[in-house]
Formats: sequence, C-alpha cells, structure tokens
Amino acid sequence: MKTFAYVRGLLAAGAVAVSALVAGGAAQAADLIDTVKERGTLIVGVEGTYPPFNYVDTKTGELDGFDIEVSRLIADKLGVKVQFVKTEWSAILAGLSSGKFDVIVNQVGITPGRQQTFDFSIPYVASSPQLILRKNDDAGYASFADLKGKKLGVSQGSNYEALAKSQEGVDVKSYPGAPEYLSDLISRRVDAALNDQLMTAYLVKTSNIPIKGGAIVGEPKFNGIPFRKGNPGFEAALNKALQDAFDSGEFAKISNKWFGIDVSKVRKPE
Repeated sequence: MKTFAYVRGLLAAGAVAVSALVAGGAAQAADLIDTVKERGTLIVGVEGTYPPFNYVDTKTGELDGFDIEVSRLIADKLGVKVQFVKTEWSAILAGLSSGKFDVIVNQVGITPGRQQTFDFSIPYVASSPQLILRKNDDAGYASFADLKGKKLGVSQGSNYEALAKSQEGVDVKSYPGAPEYLSDLISRRVDAALNDQLMTAYLVKTSNIPIKGGAIVGEPKFNGIPFRKGNPGFEAALNKALQDAFDSGEFAKISNKWFGIDVSKVRKPE
C-alpha cells in the first residue's frame, strides 16, 4: 500500500533526524534501549480487555491476541523477555508518560496531537472504516451516499457512530456492540453495519453468521507503538525489529491468524 509505505518512510526519516540532533548535542540520559537490554525485559502496556487485539483467555487465564503476539515477537527480536501491564484505556497514555511501561502495543493511532508528546514506531497496522453486509447482499453500497434513506448499524459511543451520524440522510441505529447490530443485520432490521476494517475481518472470520466485508468508506488510520521522547536508539531498534518481522513474513503469519489478512498491507476489497 503506497500510503502505508510513505508514512513509514516519513517516520523513519524522522528517526534519523532525531538521532543526528541527539548525537550533536550535550550528553543525554540513558537511552531506553540500554535500559531495556540491561533489565532484560520490555514492559508493554495493554488494556487486556480488547479482543481480538489483547484479552485474557478464559481457558488459560493468560493474555492473548494479535497485539500480544506482536509484542512477544518484537521482544524476541530485541533479545529480551516481555512483561505486560494491564491498564484501562483512559489511563494508558498517562501510564506511558509516567514510566509505568516502556511502550504501548494497543492499536494506538498515530495522530499529530499524540506525536507532540510521544515518539512512535513505524506503522504496523493500517485500517479504515468498512461496511458490513449480509453475505448474499448484492445492493452494491459503495459509499455513504448509497446509504441515504437506509438504516446503518453502529456501536454506541464508537468513532464510527460519530462518523455515521455526520453523513447526511443516513438513518443511524446505535447498539451496545457488534452482536446486537449483526443480529439486526441478519434479520434485515438494518441494511448495513459499520466498523473498523480489522474488526470487520475478525467478525467475518469468527462470527459464524453469513456476513461479508463491504466498501471502505473512509481514509485509513495508521497505528504505531508509542514510547517516550528522547530515545533514538530505542526507536531505531524497535523499527528494525518491526521491519525484520515484515520482511521475514512473521508479522504476516500472526496477522493472518487473527484477521485472515496481512494488516500491514490493508487495501480495499476486490
């Protein structure tokens, strides 16, 4: 995906610039990579309540999910162990600022506001808003414009509820979560539903009901791994670990396990 590669390039260039500035300045505090290596552990902040990205497996009592596996892979490539710290989303960025953990691996969007406070890895996930349709539906909804006068199911309080409600003429129906709007979709009480592209792929893969992913109806969001500023050595090591995982196919293997697609190469459905 060209846009994805472009964003990766911009962030990588930024890492080089930061490294040069630090090298030319006065002596700095120990880089995070040195702290992590000396400790022998990468401490990772996660919610632990956000399937399929990170959650507690009820059978084992252990954390599992896409971001958990990605974290373990990164730690392995850094030559250290991994320790997870479960933290509510509302407190997770503050926890990173205070040093409660080294990084957050929890689908954190790379935004200008967050980049003022934290540095980010190269993107490891790109995803967009996507319609969910009945598997045999041939209505051909290609955009929000095609949904004027139609009923669209969304999760209450989600970003996608706000996006849907900003569209003129769309009859938005809000639900507690995906199970409820998917039930109404199958029962034809709504014409389509809206969720994140990755969640859509996961729901199609795991829900055992006749649904399919429809049109992408928004710009992609890029997610990365944030860490405290002033750690160019750690940034370079983290980005190398991710790039090695992309190049080796290890990242794609994890992604396909959870979503049936390589989320580092998200694109519009055929």
